[in-house]
Amino acid sequence: MTNKHRAEIRERRERRKQRRMSNKKQSILQRIGGFFFGFGVLVLIILYWLAAFYGTEHLYTHLGKRPAEVIVQLINCFGGMFLWGITMAILGKFLRKHQLIFFQSLNQAIRSMSRGDFNVTVDNNPRNGPFVELANSINLMATELGQLERMRQEFISNVSHEIQSPLTSISGFSRALQNDQLSPEERKHYLTIIETESVRLSKLSENLLKLTSLESQHHPFEPKSYRLDKQLRNHILACEPQWIDKDIEMDIELDSVTVEADEDLLSQVWINLIHNAVKFVPVSGTISVRVVSNGEEAVTRISNNGPSIPEEDQTHIFERFYKADKSRNRMAGGNGLGLSIAKKIVEMHHGSIAVESGVEELTSFIVRIPIVQKTQIYNL
Repeated sequence: MTNKHRAEIRERRERRKQRRMSNKKQSILQRIGGFFFGFGVLVLIILYWLAAFYGTEHLYTHLGKRPAEVIVQLINCFGGMFLWGITMAILGKFLRKHQLIFFQSLNQAIRSMSRGDFNVTVDNNPRNGPFVELANSINLMATELGQLERMRQEFISNVSHEIQSPLTSISGFSRALQNDQLSPEERKHYLTIIETESVRLSKLSENLLKLTSLESQHHPFEPKSYRLDKQLRNHILACEPQWIDKDIEMDIELDSVTVEADEDLLSQVWINLIHNAVKFVPVSGTISVRVVSNGEEAVTRISNNGPSIPEEDQTHIFERFYKADKSRNRMAGGNGLGLSIAKKIVEMHHGSIAVESGVEELTSFIVRIPIVQKTQIYNL
């Protein structure tokens, strides 16, 4: 993730904090405004009644005749109501004009968002009364849609970059192969690079399709009861040629744990985490795998003594295309999607995945999976 992206995240958090403070302030102002409005209405009613009373008394004195007391009270009431009606008509005309301007700004903001322009803000003046919440909602929607648009553009940019790099290599070395003066060794070297880049493109495409399928909410999810410790042991043994080649010491401690989960999906999580540990651990390094159960969830910890992950990167390491060390990740053949896929699969199991790095000079990924899935609990 770029510094620009981090700055945008901090700015978004600050805006949310300011918006919460603004909403609280507006709520207080609305209550104060409501109190003074009610008090003002009461004062006006009294003033209008007094004006009608003294006005009619002056008229009766001038005419030298006074009707019955009931008629006097009725005249005073109707006189006060008449003055109140005139005031409301004037205020209504002013308020209608203000509301018309407010609703025009709402329509303009919605039209702008429909055209893809999310840099809009609706005035949420407390005088708008019950429509303040509507204005706040539209402003929040514009902010979130703008963020989604930036994420979409960044996603397209990242995909384009990841595709362009291997395509450039394949194109360049394909042209180089047309040189008849190449030695067999050079030709074999170029072909190996082309094959490697082709595999990387294929892996990128596969991971993109897999991530899209997982996020579509339609990916098959078939939990069943099985031994988690046996599954992890099998994956560790499957990677034996890789960790033996680097003379890695494997420290394995697997308690007998049975979970109800989708075995195929979780296999992708363990493959990704174990392969990452093997790739980034130094020669003659150590990888430890622990599985324990606390009765409600199975906790898997996969640790290695490879390079630590900076604290500022740990928050974003599960984001798509994120690479804490781009050069190292490129050499290892990664495309920044593996941990995103792992996180999505764990979340589908109502679990969690986290990273700890720098503690006792180890980098650890901790996966927590419920022993029994929630959907099955509900069916009991």
